[in-house]
Amino acid sequence: MSATPQNWIVTSETGRLADVLVCAPDHYRWVPTNAIARRTLAAGGQPDLQALQSQHRELVQALRQGGARVHHLPPEPHLPYMAYTRDQVVVTHRGPVLCQLERPQRRGEYAALIDWHQGQFWRKSSAGTLEGGDVHILRPGLALIGASGGRTDEAGAEQLASWLRAEGWEVRVEPFDEHFLHLDVLFCLAAPGLAVACLDVLPEAFTGWLAGHGIRCLPVPYREAMRLGCNILSLGGGRVISARESAGVNAMLRAEGLEVLDPALSLFTAGGGGPHCLTCPLAREEEMP
Repeated sequence: MSATPQNWIVTSETGRLADVLVCAPDHYRWVPTNAIARRTLAAGGQPDLQALQSQHRELVQALRQGGARVHHLPPEPHLPYMAYTRDQVVVTHRGPVLCQLERPQRRGEYAALIDWHQGQFWRKSSAGTLEGGDVHILRPGLALIGASGGRTDEAGAEQLASWLRAEGWEVRVEPFDEHFLHLDVLFCLAAPGLAVACLDVLPEAFTGWLAGHGIRCLPVPYREAMRLGCNILSLGGGRVISARESAGVNAMLRAEGLEVLDPALSLFTAGGGGPHCLTCPLAREEEMP
């Protein structure tokens, strides 16, 4: 089912989340497309469908509790990772940008997103590869794009950066190792001026750039980052969604005065994606200066 054409706008990662797109995990399975999923598969087995659906319902409940209208992308049997709706489309201050996914197992997802958005895109990625898990709209006029050379390569990152720069935005393209899948495995905003980040891995030049823009980082150890501890979703208004299993991160966030909604998401984090990966913000209220 397609969406009614709307002027979807996102100007920051931390404005109050008004509308969000998710996809039910009816055909989800672990696929060896990243280091985290390969490690999980090496232990044997596949997740139980009812358990997957139960965890996904917890996520949807948390989104609604946070005040968001939840929209559903119909899943397709041959596309098991459609549940990770972050990657196919990035919504910007000018509207949605259709991404270009890198892995063959996921490339077919673009068709469902074209139909759902009824072709209403600000831009369509056409250079290299670009995936939404690498794109962070930090605040109006400031963006960050990760470029591992895999899921998002330099050509894809620079194409999106050029579109934003032409709008007067400052954009940093940050290289990192493809081992970490997407930049949101290592970094996510929790609230205005506050992020969680794997400082064991991220270079000082990057965290210094963040600090220069007034963004402070709560440190997440490598081991916890590889369990998707950094992969959180700001709901705005002092609320954040973080997986229940990320106990250390959740304690830090609560110590900062944030309300943490913590659905159990272990079956999804085992496949390489947490709350940030499982959600595509469609509309956020603009933050007050």
